[in-house]
Amino acid sequence: MEDKLSHLIKTNLLKSLSFILILSSVLLFSQKRIGLDSLQTKNVQELLGDDYGNIYLYKNRDLSFTKYDSIGSQLGKLMLTFPYKIQSVTNPLNIVMFSENAQEIKFLDQNLNEIQKINLNFGFIKAVYAEDLQFAWLLDDSNKTLFQYNFRNSSTISSFPFNINLQSLKDFLVYDNKVYILKENSFEVYNTKATLLYSSPISNARKLRRNNSDILIFGSQAIQIFDGKTLSQIFKNEGAKIVDKNNAGFLALIKDKLYLYSQIIDN
Repeated sequence: MEDKLSHLIKTNLLKSLSFILILSSVLLFSQKRIGLDSLQTKNVQELLGDDYGNIYLYKNRDLSFTKYDSIGSQLGKLMLTFPYKIQSVTNPLNIVMFSENAQEIKFLDQNLNEIQKINLNFGFIKAVYAEDLQFAWLLDDSNKTLFQYNFRNSSTISSFPFNINLQSLKDFLVYDNKVYILKENSFEVYNTKATLLYSSPISNARKLRRNNSDILIFGSQAIQIFDGKTLSQIFKNEGAKIVDKNNAGFLALIKDKLYLYSQIIDN
């Protein structure tokens, strides 16, 4: 009787374990295809997703910036005169763009209509980080200076000598008196005196984004997070051309098809 009871318990445990493993596998690799056809995603240089399920595609070839909803319906399209870098779409009511060529910042509304344009009359601004709807940080490469700029009244709040090599710069942001620099093959952290605090090699770097007190580093196939001390990988798909993140999960453009992964995976 004890042997039969023991066998029954072991059998039920094995069944439960198998179910848990199968469920974990389904959750781990859960993905959803987003309905954007290959013509729309071809030649895309930048992919962004806001927290409302909308998708944004930027193409450098024709300088177009297009917004789609979660089922692939086009919500807006903007044709640009110069190449622009889109900072983020975290606030889709106020999207920030910067053009190094035109030396200007643009703000767009949720329909991609221009609501404000700011001409930057400095030396040569290499990169811009708009921290809110009033202040922006500017990296002036010609004068090797970091500015905090109030673009609402066109005044400089503070400036710091910042003599570092900005060759191959991809992105930067400022948070808590630290300057985060992303180059094509490295991620670097400085204080406002341009003292190097941290450095790590990075492959195929694209952009930075702040998530509370953490910094997200986006490559073409992977996303890493910097917690102030160390880097760790939170998403990777070796088949992806571009990856991004919103509150629903991780976006990956794979063979001109767009997928949303609801859980962390490592392919």
